[in-house]
Amino acid sequence: MERSLSMELVRVTEAAAQSSARWMGLGKKNEADDAATSAMRSVFDTIPMQGTVVIGEGEKDEAPMLYIGENLGTGSGPKVDVAVDPLEGTNIVAQGTWNALAVIAIADEKNLLHAPDMHMKKIAVGKESVGKIDINAPVKDNLEAVAKARNKSMEDLVVIVLNRPRHTELIEEIRSAGARIKLISDGDVAAAMNTAFDDTGVDVLMGIGGAPEGVLSAVALKCLGGEIQGKLMPANEEDIARCSQMGIADLEKVYYMDDFCSGDDAIFAATGVTDGELLQGVQFKGEKVTTQTVVMRAKSGTVRFIDGKHSLKKKPNLVMEP
Repeated sequence: MERSLSMELVRVTEAAAQSSARWMGLGKKNEADDAATSAMRSVFDTIPMQGTVVIGEGEKDEAPMLYIGENLGTGSGPKVDVAVDPLEGTNIVAQGTWNALAVIAIADEKNLLHAPDMHMKKIAVGKESVGKIDINAPVKDNLEAVAKARNKSMEDLVVIVLNRPRHTELIEEIRSAGARIKLISDGDVAAAMNTAFDDTGVDVLMGIGGAPEGVLSAVALKCLGGEIQGKLMPANEEDIARCSQMGIADLEKVYYMDDFCSGDDAIFAATGVTDGELLQGVQFKGEKVTTQTVVMRAKSGTVRFIDGKHSLKKKPNLVMEP
């Protein structure tokens, strides 16, 4: 896969972040998502690759663009699988809170998991804790293993969990074990990624989120040397039927890193839409717009933070007005 694609993907996430950021705090999550999706799709047309969306905005009849199976790129260059979340955290942007991202991941063709759009139980950790976790093990056992791997006492461990009623028991188990919890409203891709950066203060992600977000998280953690494990959690007969249609027979299967993203190469890029522990959000300063992006490549292990300064005067269509 061409390493030059790394910077091309930055252009994609920057455009999506800037367009959706105009809707920050306006209480209109669908409009923010539409703005991000339109901007991302537009830039994809300029990228020299033969991409196929495997994680996107939904099936073709559900989404007008960035739908699963859609072809992206100029039609020349490497053949790649594409996973996108134009706006990871639509509610975050609508409410003006933390950690909304524009996210994209690519890998060589047929190397990304085609995850069904349903819930997935997940556990994610950074590099020090790789090989120490087991999604089927008791919560306390996993926390003790992570604490030992990170040379921390249990009371210093921070677990990030989506604030949902379904996590009532999980939250109680974590607190009973003696660890601390950071509850988040949305955005578990950012949460999973944060486990691999010491400065974020997050040690482990636990709980049930989206399966597509699990694939994006896995690519990020593959680049960072971390680990994620997942188990599909179909909620009803419709979800079970969807699994069957996708050839998933074992609903108890544990998905490991190579299940999410196989091969030795993948690229991940995320641009902050609102401020977070890792990335600063989009800021509008008259005719200038600033962005902050992280872009990573699994094959080289390179992680770059890119501060962008964009001119609205030279690129008047850079940001869609609300």
